[in-house]
Amino acid sequence: MNKQVKPKIAIIGGSYLQLPLIKKCKELGIETHCFAWLEGAVCKDFADHFYPISIIQKEQILDICRTEAINGICTIASDVAAPTVAYVAEKLGLNGNSYESACNANNKFMMRKLLQQAGILCPQFFCITNIDQVHGIEWRFPLIVKPTDRSGSLGVSKVNNKEELILAIEKAINFSFKGEAIVEEFIDGREISVECISYHGKHYPLQITDKVTTNAPHFVELEHHQPAELSESLYEEIYSITTRALEALGLKEGASHSEYKITDKGSIYIMEIGGRMGGDFIGSDLVELSTGYDFLKGVIEVSLNSFNEPQIHTKKYSGIYFLSKETEEFLPFFKNLISSDVIVEINQTSTDLKDLTCSADRSGYIIYQSDKSKWNPRTIL
Repeated sequence: MNKQVKPKIAIIGGSYLQLPLIKKCKELGIETHCFAWLEGAVCKDFADHFYPISIIQKEQILDICRTEAINGICTIASDVAAPTVAYVAEKLGLNGNSYESACNANNKFMMRKLLQQAGILCPQFFCITNIDQVHGIEWRFPLIVKPTDRSGSLGVSKVNNKEELILAIEKAINFSFKGEAIVEEFIDGREISVECISYHGKHYPLQITDKVTTNAPHFVELEHHQPAELSESLYEEIYSITTRALEALGLKEGASHSEYKITDKGSIYIMEIGGRMGGDFIGSDLVELSTGYDFLKGVIEVSLNSFNEPQIHTKKYSGIYFLSKETEEFLPFFKNLISSDVIVEINQTSTDLKDLTCSADRSGYIIYQSDKSKWNPRTIL
């Protein structure tokens, strides 16, 4: 009897954010080929094959994937990796988004432009590639400045005057791979995000997440909670906007993560949309904890062109709290001085607690699942 051949999946990115994907592939009996920078690549010790190659070296990755006869390719929490995933899939005839759509979603300027053309409400914006451009525009402060092609709050600043604007643009351009910054209207409001999975152009919204951040100037996430506390009609409206936004960008396959702000007047602004699963364990852990749907398995199924429609069979509460200087009150949980039966996972990654400027500055996390309501550790401290 012939031994059954394992499917082969290429995974772009090797940080801790990709580790749940590697482990899910192992659970499903899939051979993993992981491509990532060596520094911080915790997945190298878990993947069947690891290649210390930059995730933006798409031609080199393509050559290896062709040689290895890869059956599918994906990433779950990396904006930078998404264009490489799409490029390789397109060249090898694998299931995935087009390279053009992945690049548009990865560039905040192009993304905003396409959303605006589709009549979807988003902040006003400018793309800046040279600091001299600042002097030719009449600015209305406050403003948000970001690199056009980075994530994780990297290089993000809120500015209140022209001097701060110039410094923030210089910083954002330095962080940007393409040397571009986007300057956008500051929208004050409640932050949420939408997790969705798509297959052959049909979109399946899965969950909406409430987000808590450090606010100005860097807006780094401190907490995520599912489901968001919104009315049913608002859920439907946000899901409808998400579908329109995905179609405007041409994102037809796999996970997507859309971020919104809802103003006090009820206006719903789409802030960003990524052609990948939400990071911060939102997609890899929280969705399944709150809905029962195995989102990781769904992403793998899409990449292998063998998708099964999502079945939502659980209604629970899930969330995550991050450890930092701002949340050092949570340390008793990490030191086992206080426990709770709702905690699913707790991990302190560093003893150095920092004031947050980007998500990489965080020092640990607590993931929870609750049957009755959102869990607040502060009530038992």
